[in-house]
Amino acid sequence: MQRESIGKGYIQVYTGNGKGKTTASLGLAVRAAGHGLKVCIIQFMKGWIDYGELAGVRMLHPYVEIRQSGRDTFVDRKNPDPEDVRLAEQGWAMARETILGKKADIVVLDEINCALDFRLLPLADVLKLLEQKPDGMELVLTGRGAPQEILEAADLVTEMREVKHYYAKGVDARVGVER
Repeated sequence: MQRESIGKGYIQVYTGNGKGKTTASLGLAVRAAGHGLKVCIIQFMKGWIDYGELAGVRMLHPYVEIRQSGRDTFVDRKNPDPEDVRLAEQGWAMARETILGKKADIVVLDEINCALDFRLLPLADVLKLLEQKPDGMELVLTGRGAPQEILEAADLVTEMREVKHYYAKGVDARVGVER
């Protein structure tokens, strides 16, 4: 398969309290793989082995890879465990290496907005890396609570807004739909 070019490359943000931010980035990864583009997805604050996208992405090898940097528990927003901070920093190191090393055409920083909102990573560091984004690379930042500075640095911002959700009726996350 011939590798396509995405041109300049832009910064996209998917945020908001509605469902679909990670799902949208995964759809972009599938589309990119269909054109022979290399996609690296780094998931912050996620470390659970049962996410369906992990098995799905293995089917898209060698075009799409996914790397997790987090634990399989919720992070305490007011008092994050030092291990959560360490894992976020580990994910950030992977992100920097991938972006500055030009190791992918599209880099998805999944849930990085949450990591910023929970103060697991310094906002100034993320903004600096966005400024250093190589031409020809697309960056996608997902997660609710995107800081205003991230929204301003982005070329495209999509806000997922919850209008109605079956969670309110007690429906748990379902295999293949939410996880």
